[in-house]
Amino acid sequence: MINLLYALIFFTLLFSTTAYFTRYTWLPPLLDAFDAIEPYLRRAPGGEYLYQRLPFTSNSFEEDIEAGLSSADFDLAGNVGGSDGRAGLDDEAKREILKIMKRRRLPFDDARKLYTERIFKANGIAADGLPRDPKFVSFS
Repeated sequence: MINLLYALIFFTLLFSTTAYFTRYTWLPPLLDAFDAIEPYLRRAPGGEYLYQRLPFTSNSFEEDIEAGLSSADFDLAGNVGGSDGRAGLDDEAKREILKIMKRRRLPFDDARKLYTERIFKANGIAADGLPRDPKFVSFS
């Protein structure tokens, strides 16, 4: 009986350690799957009591810089210094990019590239920017 207890403890520790060291492999798809079923959970009885974050709204480029949505390649300081009167970056895109940055632990430029490639793919455009339409003809 004691051997069964030792074996159970050993395999629990082994599984926990393996899961911890491989969490960057299995955690992002799991979180993406949860995001896919979250709307259905909210419609379930008692679903309105689930935790919901406050919406992320930012109305200026200064707040976008503070949120980490700027880099050397995508510099918003020129917009702030030039007194740009626009409202800032798109709120939906900001939310998606921040989600990618948090879940995949990517810097801003890589998360922005991944987001742009996803938008391209949804609109039938290849990652290099060319349309995937078989009838497309390009003269270069």
